[in-house]
Amino acid sequence: MAESTKTTAGFKPTLGLLDGTMIVAGSMIGSGIFIVSADITRNVGSAGWLIFVWLITGFMTLSAAVSYGELSGMYPKAGGQYVYLKEAYNPLTGFLYGWSFFAVIQTGTIAAVGVAFSKFAGYFFPALEMTDNNIIFSVGSLGVHWAQVVAILLIIFLTYINTRGIEGGKWIQRIFTFTKLFSLLGLIVLGFLFGAKQGVWQHNWADAWTMMRRMPGSGDLMGGPIVGLAVVGAIAAAMTGSIFSSDAWNNVTFIAGEMKNPKRNIGLSLFFGTLIITIIYVSANLMYLSVMSLNEIATAPQDRVAVTAANLIFGHVGTYVIAIMIMISTFGCNNGLILAGARVYYTMAVDGLFFKKAGKLNKNAVPGWALWAQCVVAGILCLSGKYNDLLDMIAFVAVFFYALTILGIFILRRKQPGLERPYKAFGYPILPVIYILLALVFCVALIIAKPPYAIGGAVIVLVGIPLYYIAVSRREKNI
Repeated sequence: MAESTKTTAGFKPTLGLLDGTMIVAGSMIGSGIFIVSADITRNVGSAGWLIFVWLITGFMTLSAAVSYGELSGMYPKAGGQYVYLKEAYNPLTGFLYGWSFFAVIQTGTIAAVGVAFSKFAGYFFPALEMTDNNIIFSVGSLGVHWAQVVAILLIIFLTYINTRGIEGGKWIQRIFTFTKLFSLLGLIVLGFLFGAKQGVWQHNWADAWTMMRRMPGSGDLMGGPIVGLAVVGAIAAAMTGSIFSSDAWNNVTFIAGEMKNPKRNIGLSLFFGTLIITIIYVSANLMYLSVMSLNEIATAPQDRVAVTAANLIFGHVGTYVIAIMIMISTFGCNNGLILAGARVYYTMAVDGLFFKKAGKLNKNAVPGWALWAQCVVAGILCLSGKYNDLLDMIAFVAVFFYALTILGIFILRRKQPGLERPYKAFGYPILPVIYILLALVFCVALIIAKPPYAIGGAVIVLVGIPLYYIAVSRREKNI
């Protein structure tokens, strides 16, 4: 971290609309679209509800993204959502988001995506498979695998690249996002053209709107149809996967200080990026339903739905095709997450609410110390072995803060009516209200369906309250 000793005065605005869109799309596509449809199918049990879960997730994501366009135009500076919450509510609310972002939202996602990269590299390097035979050492019940070590090395490498300046991260994002977008589109088209089985599509849609749970491992139906309020709980449980797969779209707001014409380009990046990914995700699941039976989707080995689909399309070589696609996808995804995340800690530090060194830019005009701090926490989460549990916590905490941020649009229109708004939230007030209601229903239903994870996520947020007052006390002593 020697480069952090020499600093520059401010960020360099070098990113355009294309770069912003690539950060949105590239940060969203990780490993989720290749995997989570198995768990969604087990929760809802039918083709119609599988597609509905992806459509409602896409609608929520697009609604939130176009609403954020108004906020990004009002506050076109580094920090994004942290800044919006601070301005709409108070510094404590902004800090609670920033703390949760550092403790679990961003770092947990980086860890999970890094381990996903290693797992799929295991197709080519068997030592990376997370089996008992590949444990390097154990500490109590915790076993450390080579896959976790490779995930950490990947995070360190991408962190180092991003400490060298925004240009390296920008080109990695462009190249890898274009590659995975065209790869996914190719898989979808080839699946419809050559993988579709006669009768599979018709059979999957024969009873499309009867919601039932499918038994893990066998895919057999569990009990009778799901009815009443249980439908909401089943959808919420299913959506933890689709929301994780669609998360991180807001990362472009964190790098506003490095965007050219941020008042225009951030809002457009949010819209174009989320629209592209929503179309691709829904199309991919329609392709799965044309190639595989619902039982095959629900019981895909290790939930690797795309691997099973690719084997049906390409034969045995399909396994390696998907493994390469996911490695490319997760590599590019983590680059976007790492690049954007450190800008939040930087802005918090400038406000005196984070480690002072995080508020300095290095000689390459990037927050080098903040990047390495993020790297350390993500590495620890890789070693914890708890990244799968973290995903459920991330879904609860992230959606809660999204709802709170969009509610902030209403508050800011009353508090600061004269502030310039290059964009107005699309569909205001109807779409923002619908999003807030859907988000709150999701959070409540998740508390009912998966209480340990939802409560765990809430506890992480609440731990930030004493930390905030400690930070404020230290800041006042240093004045």
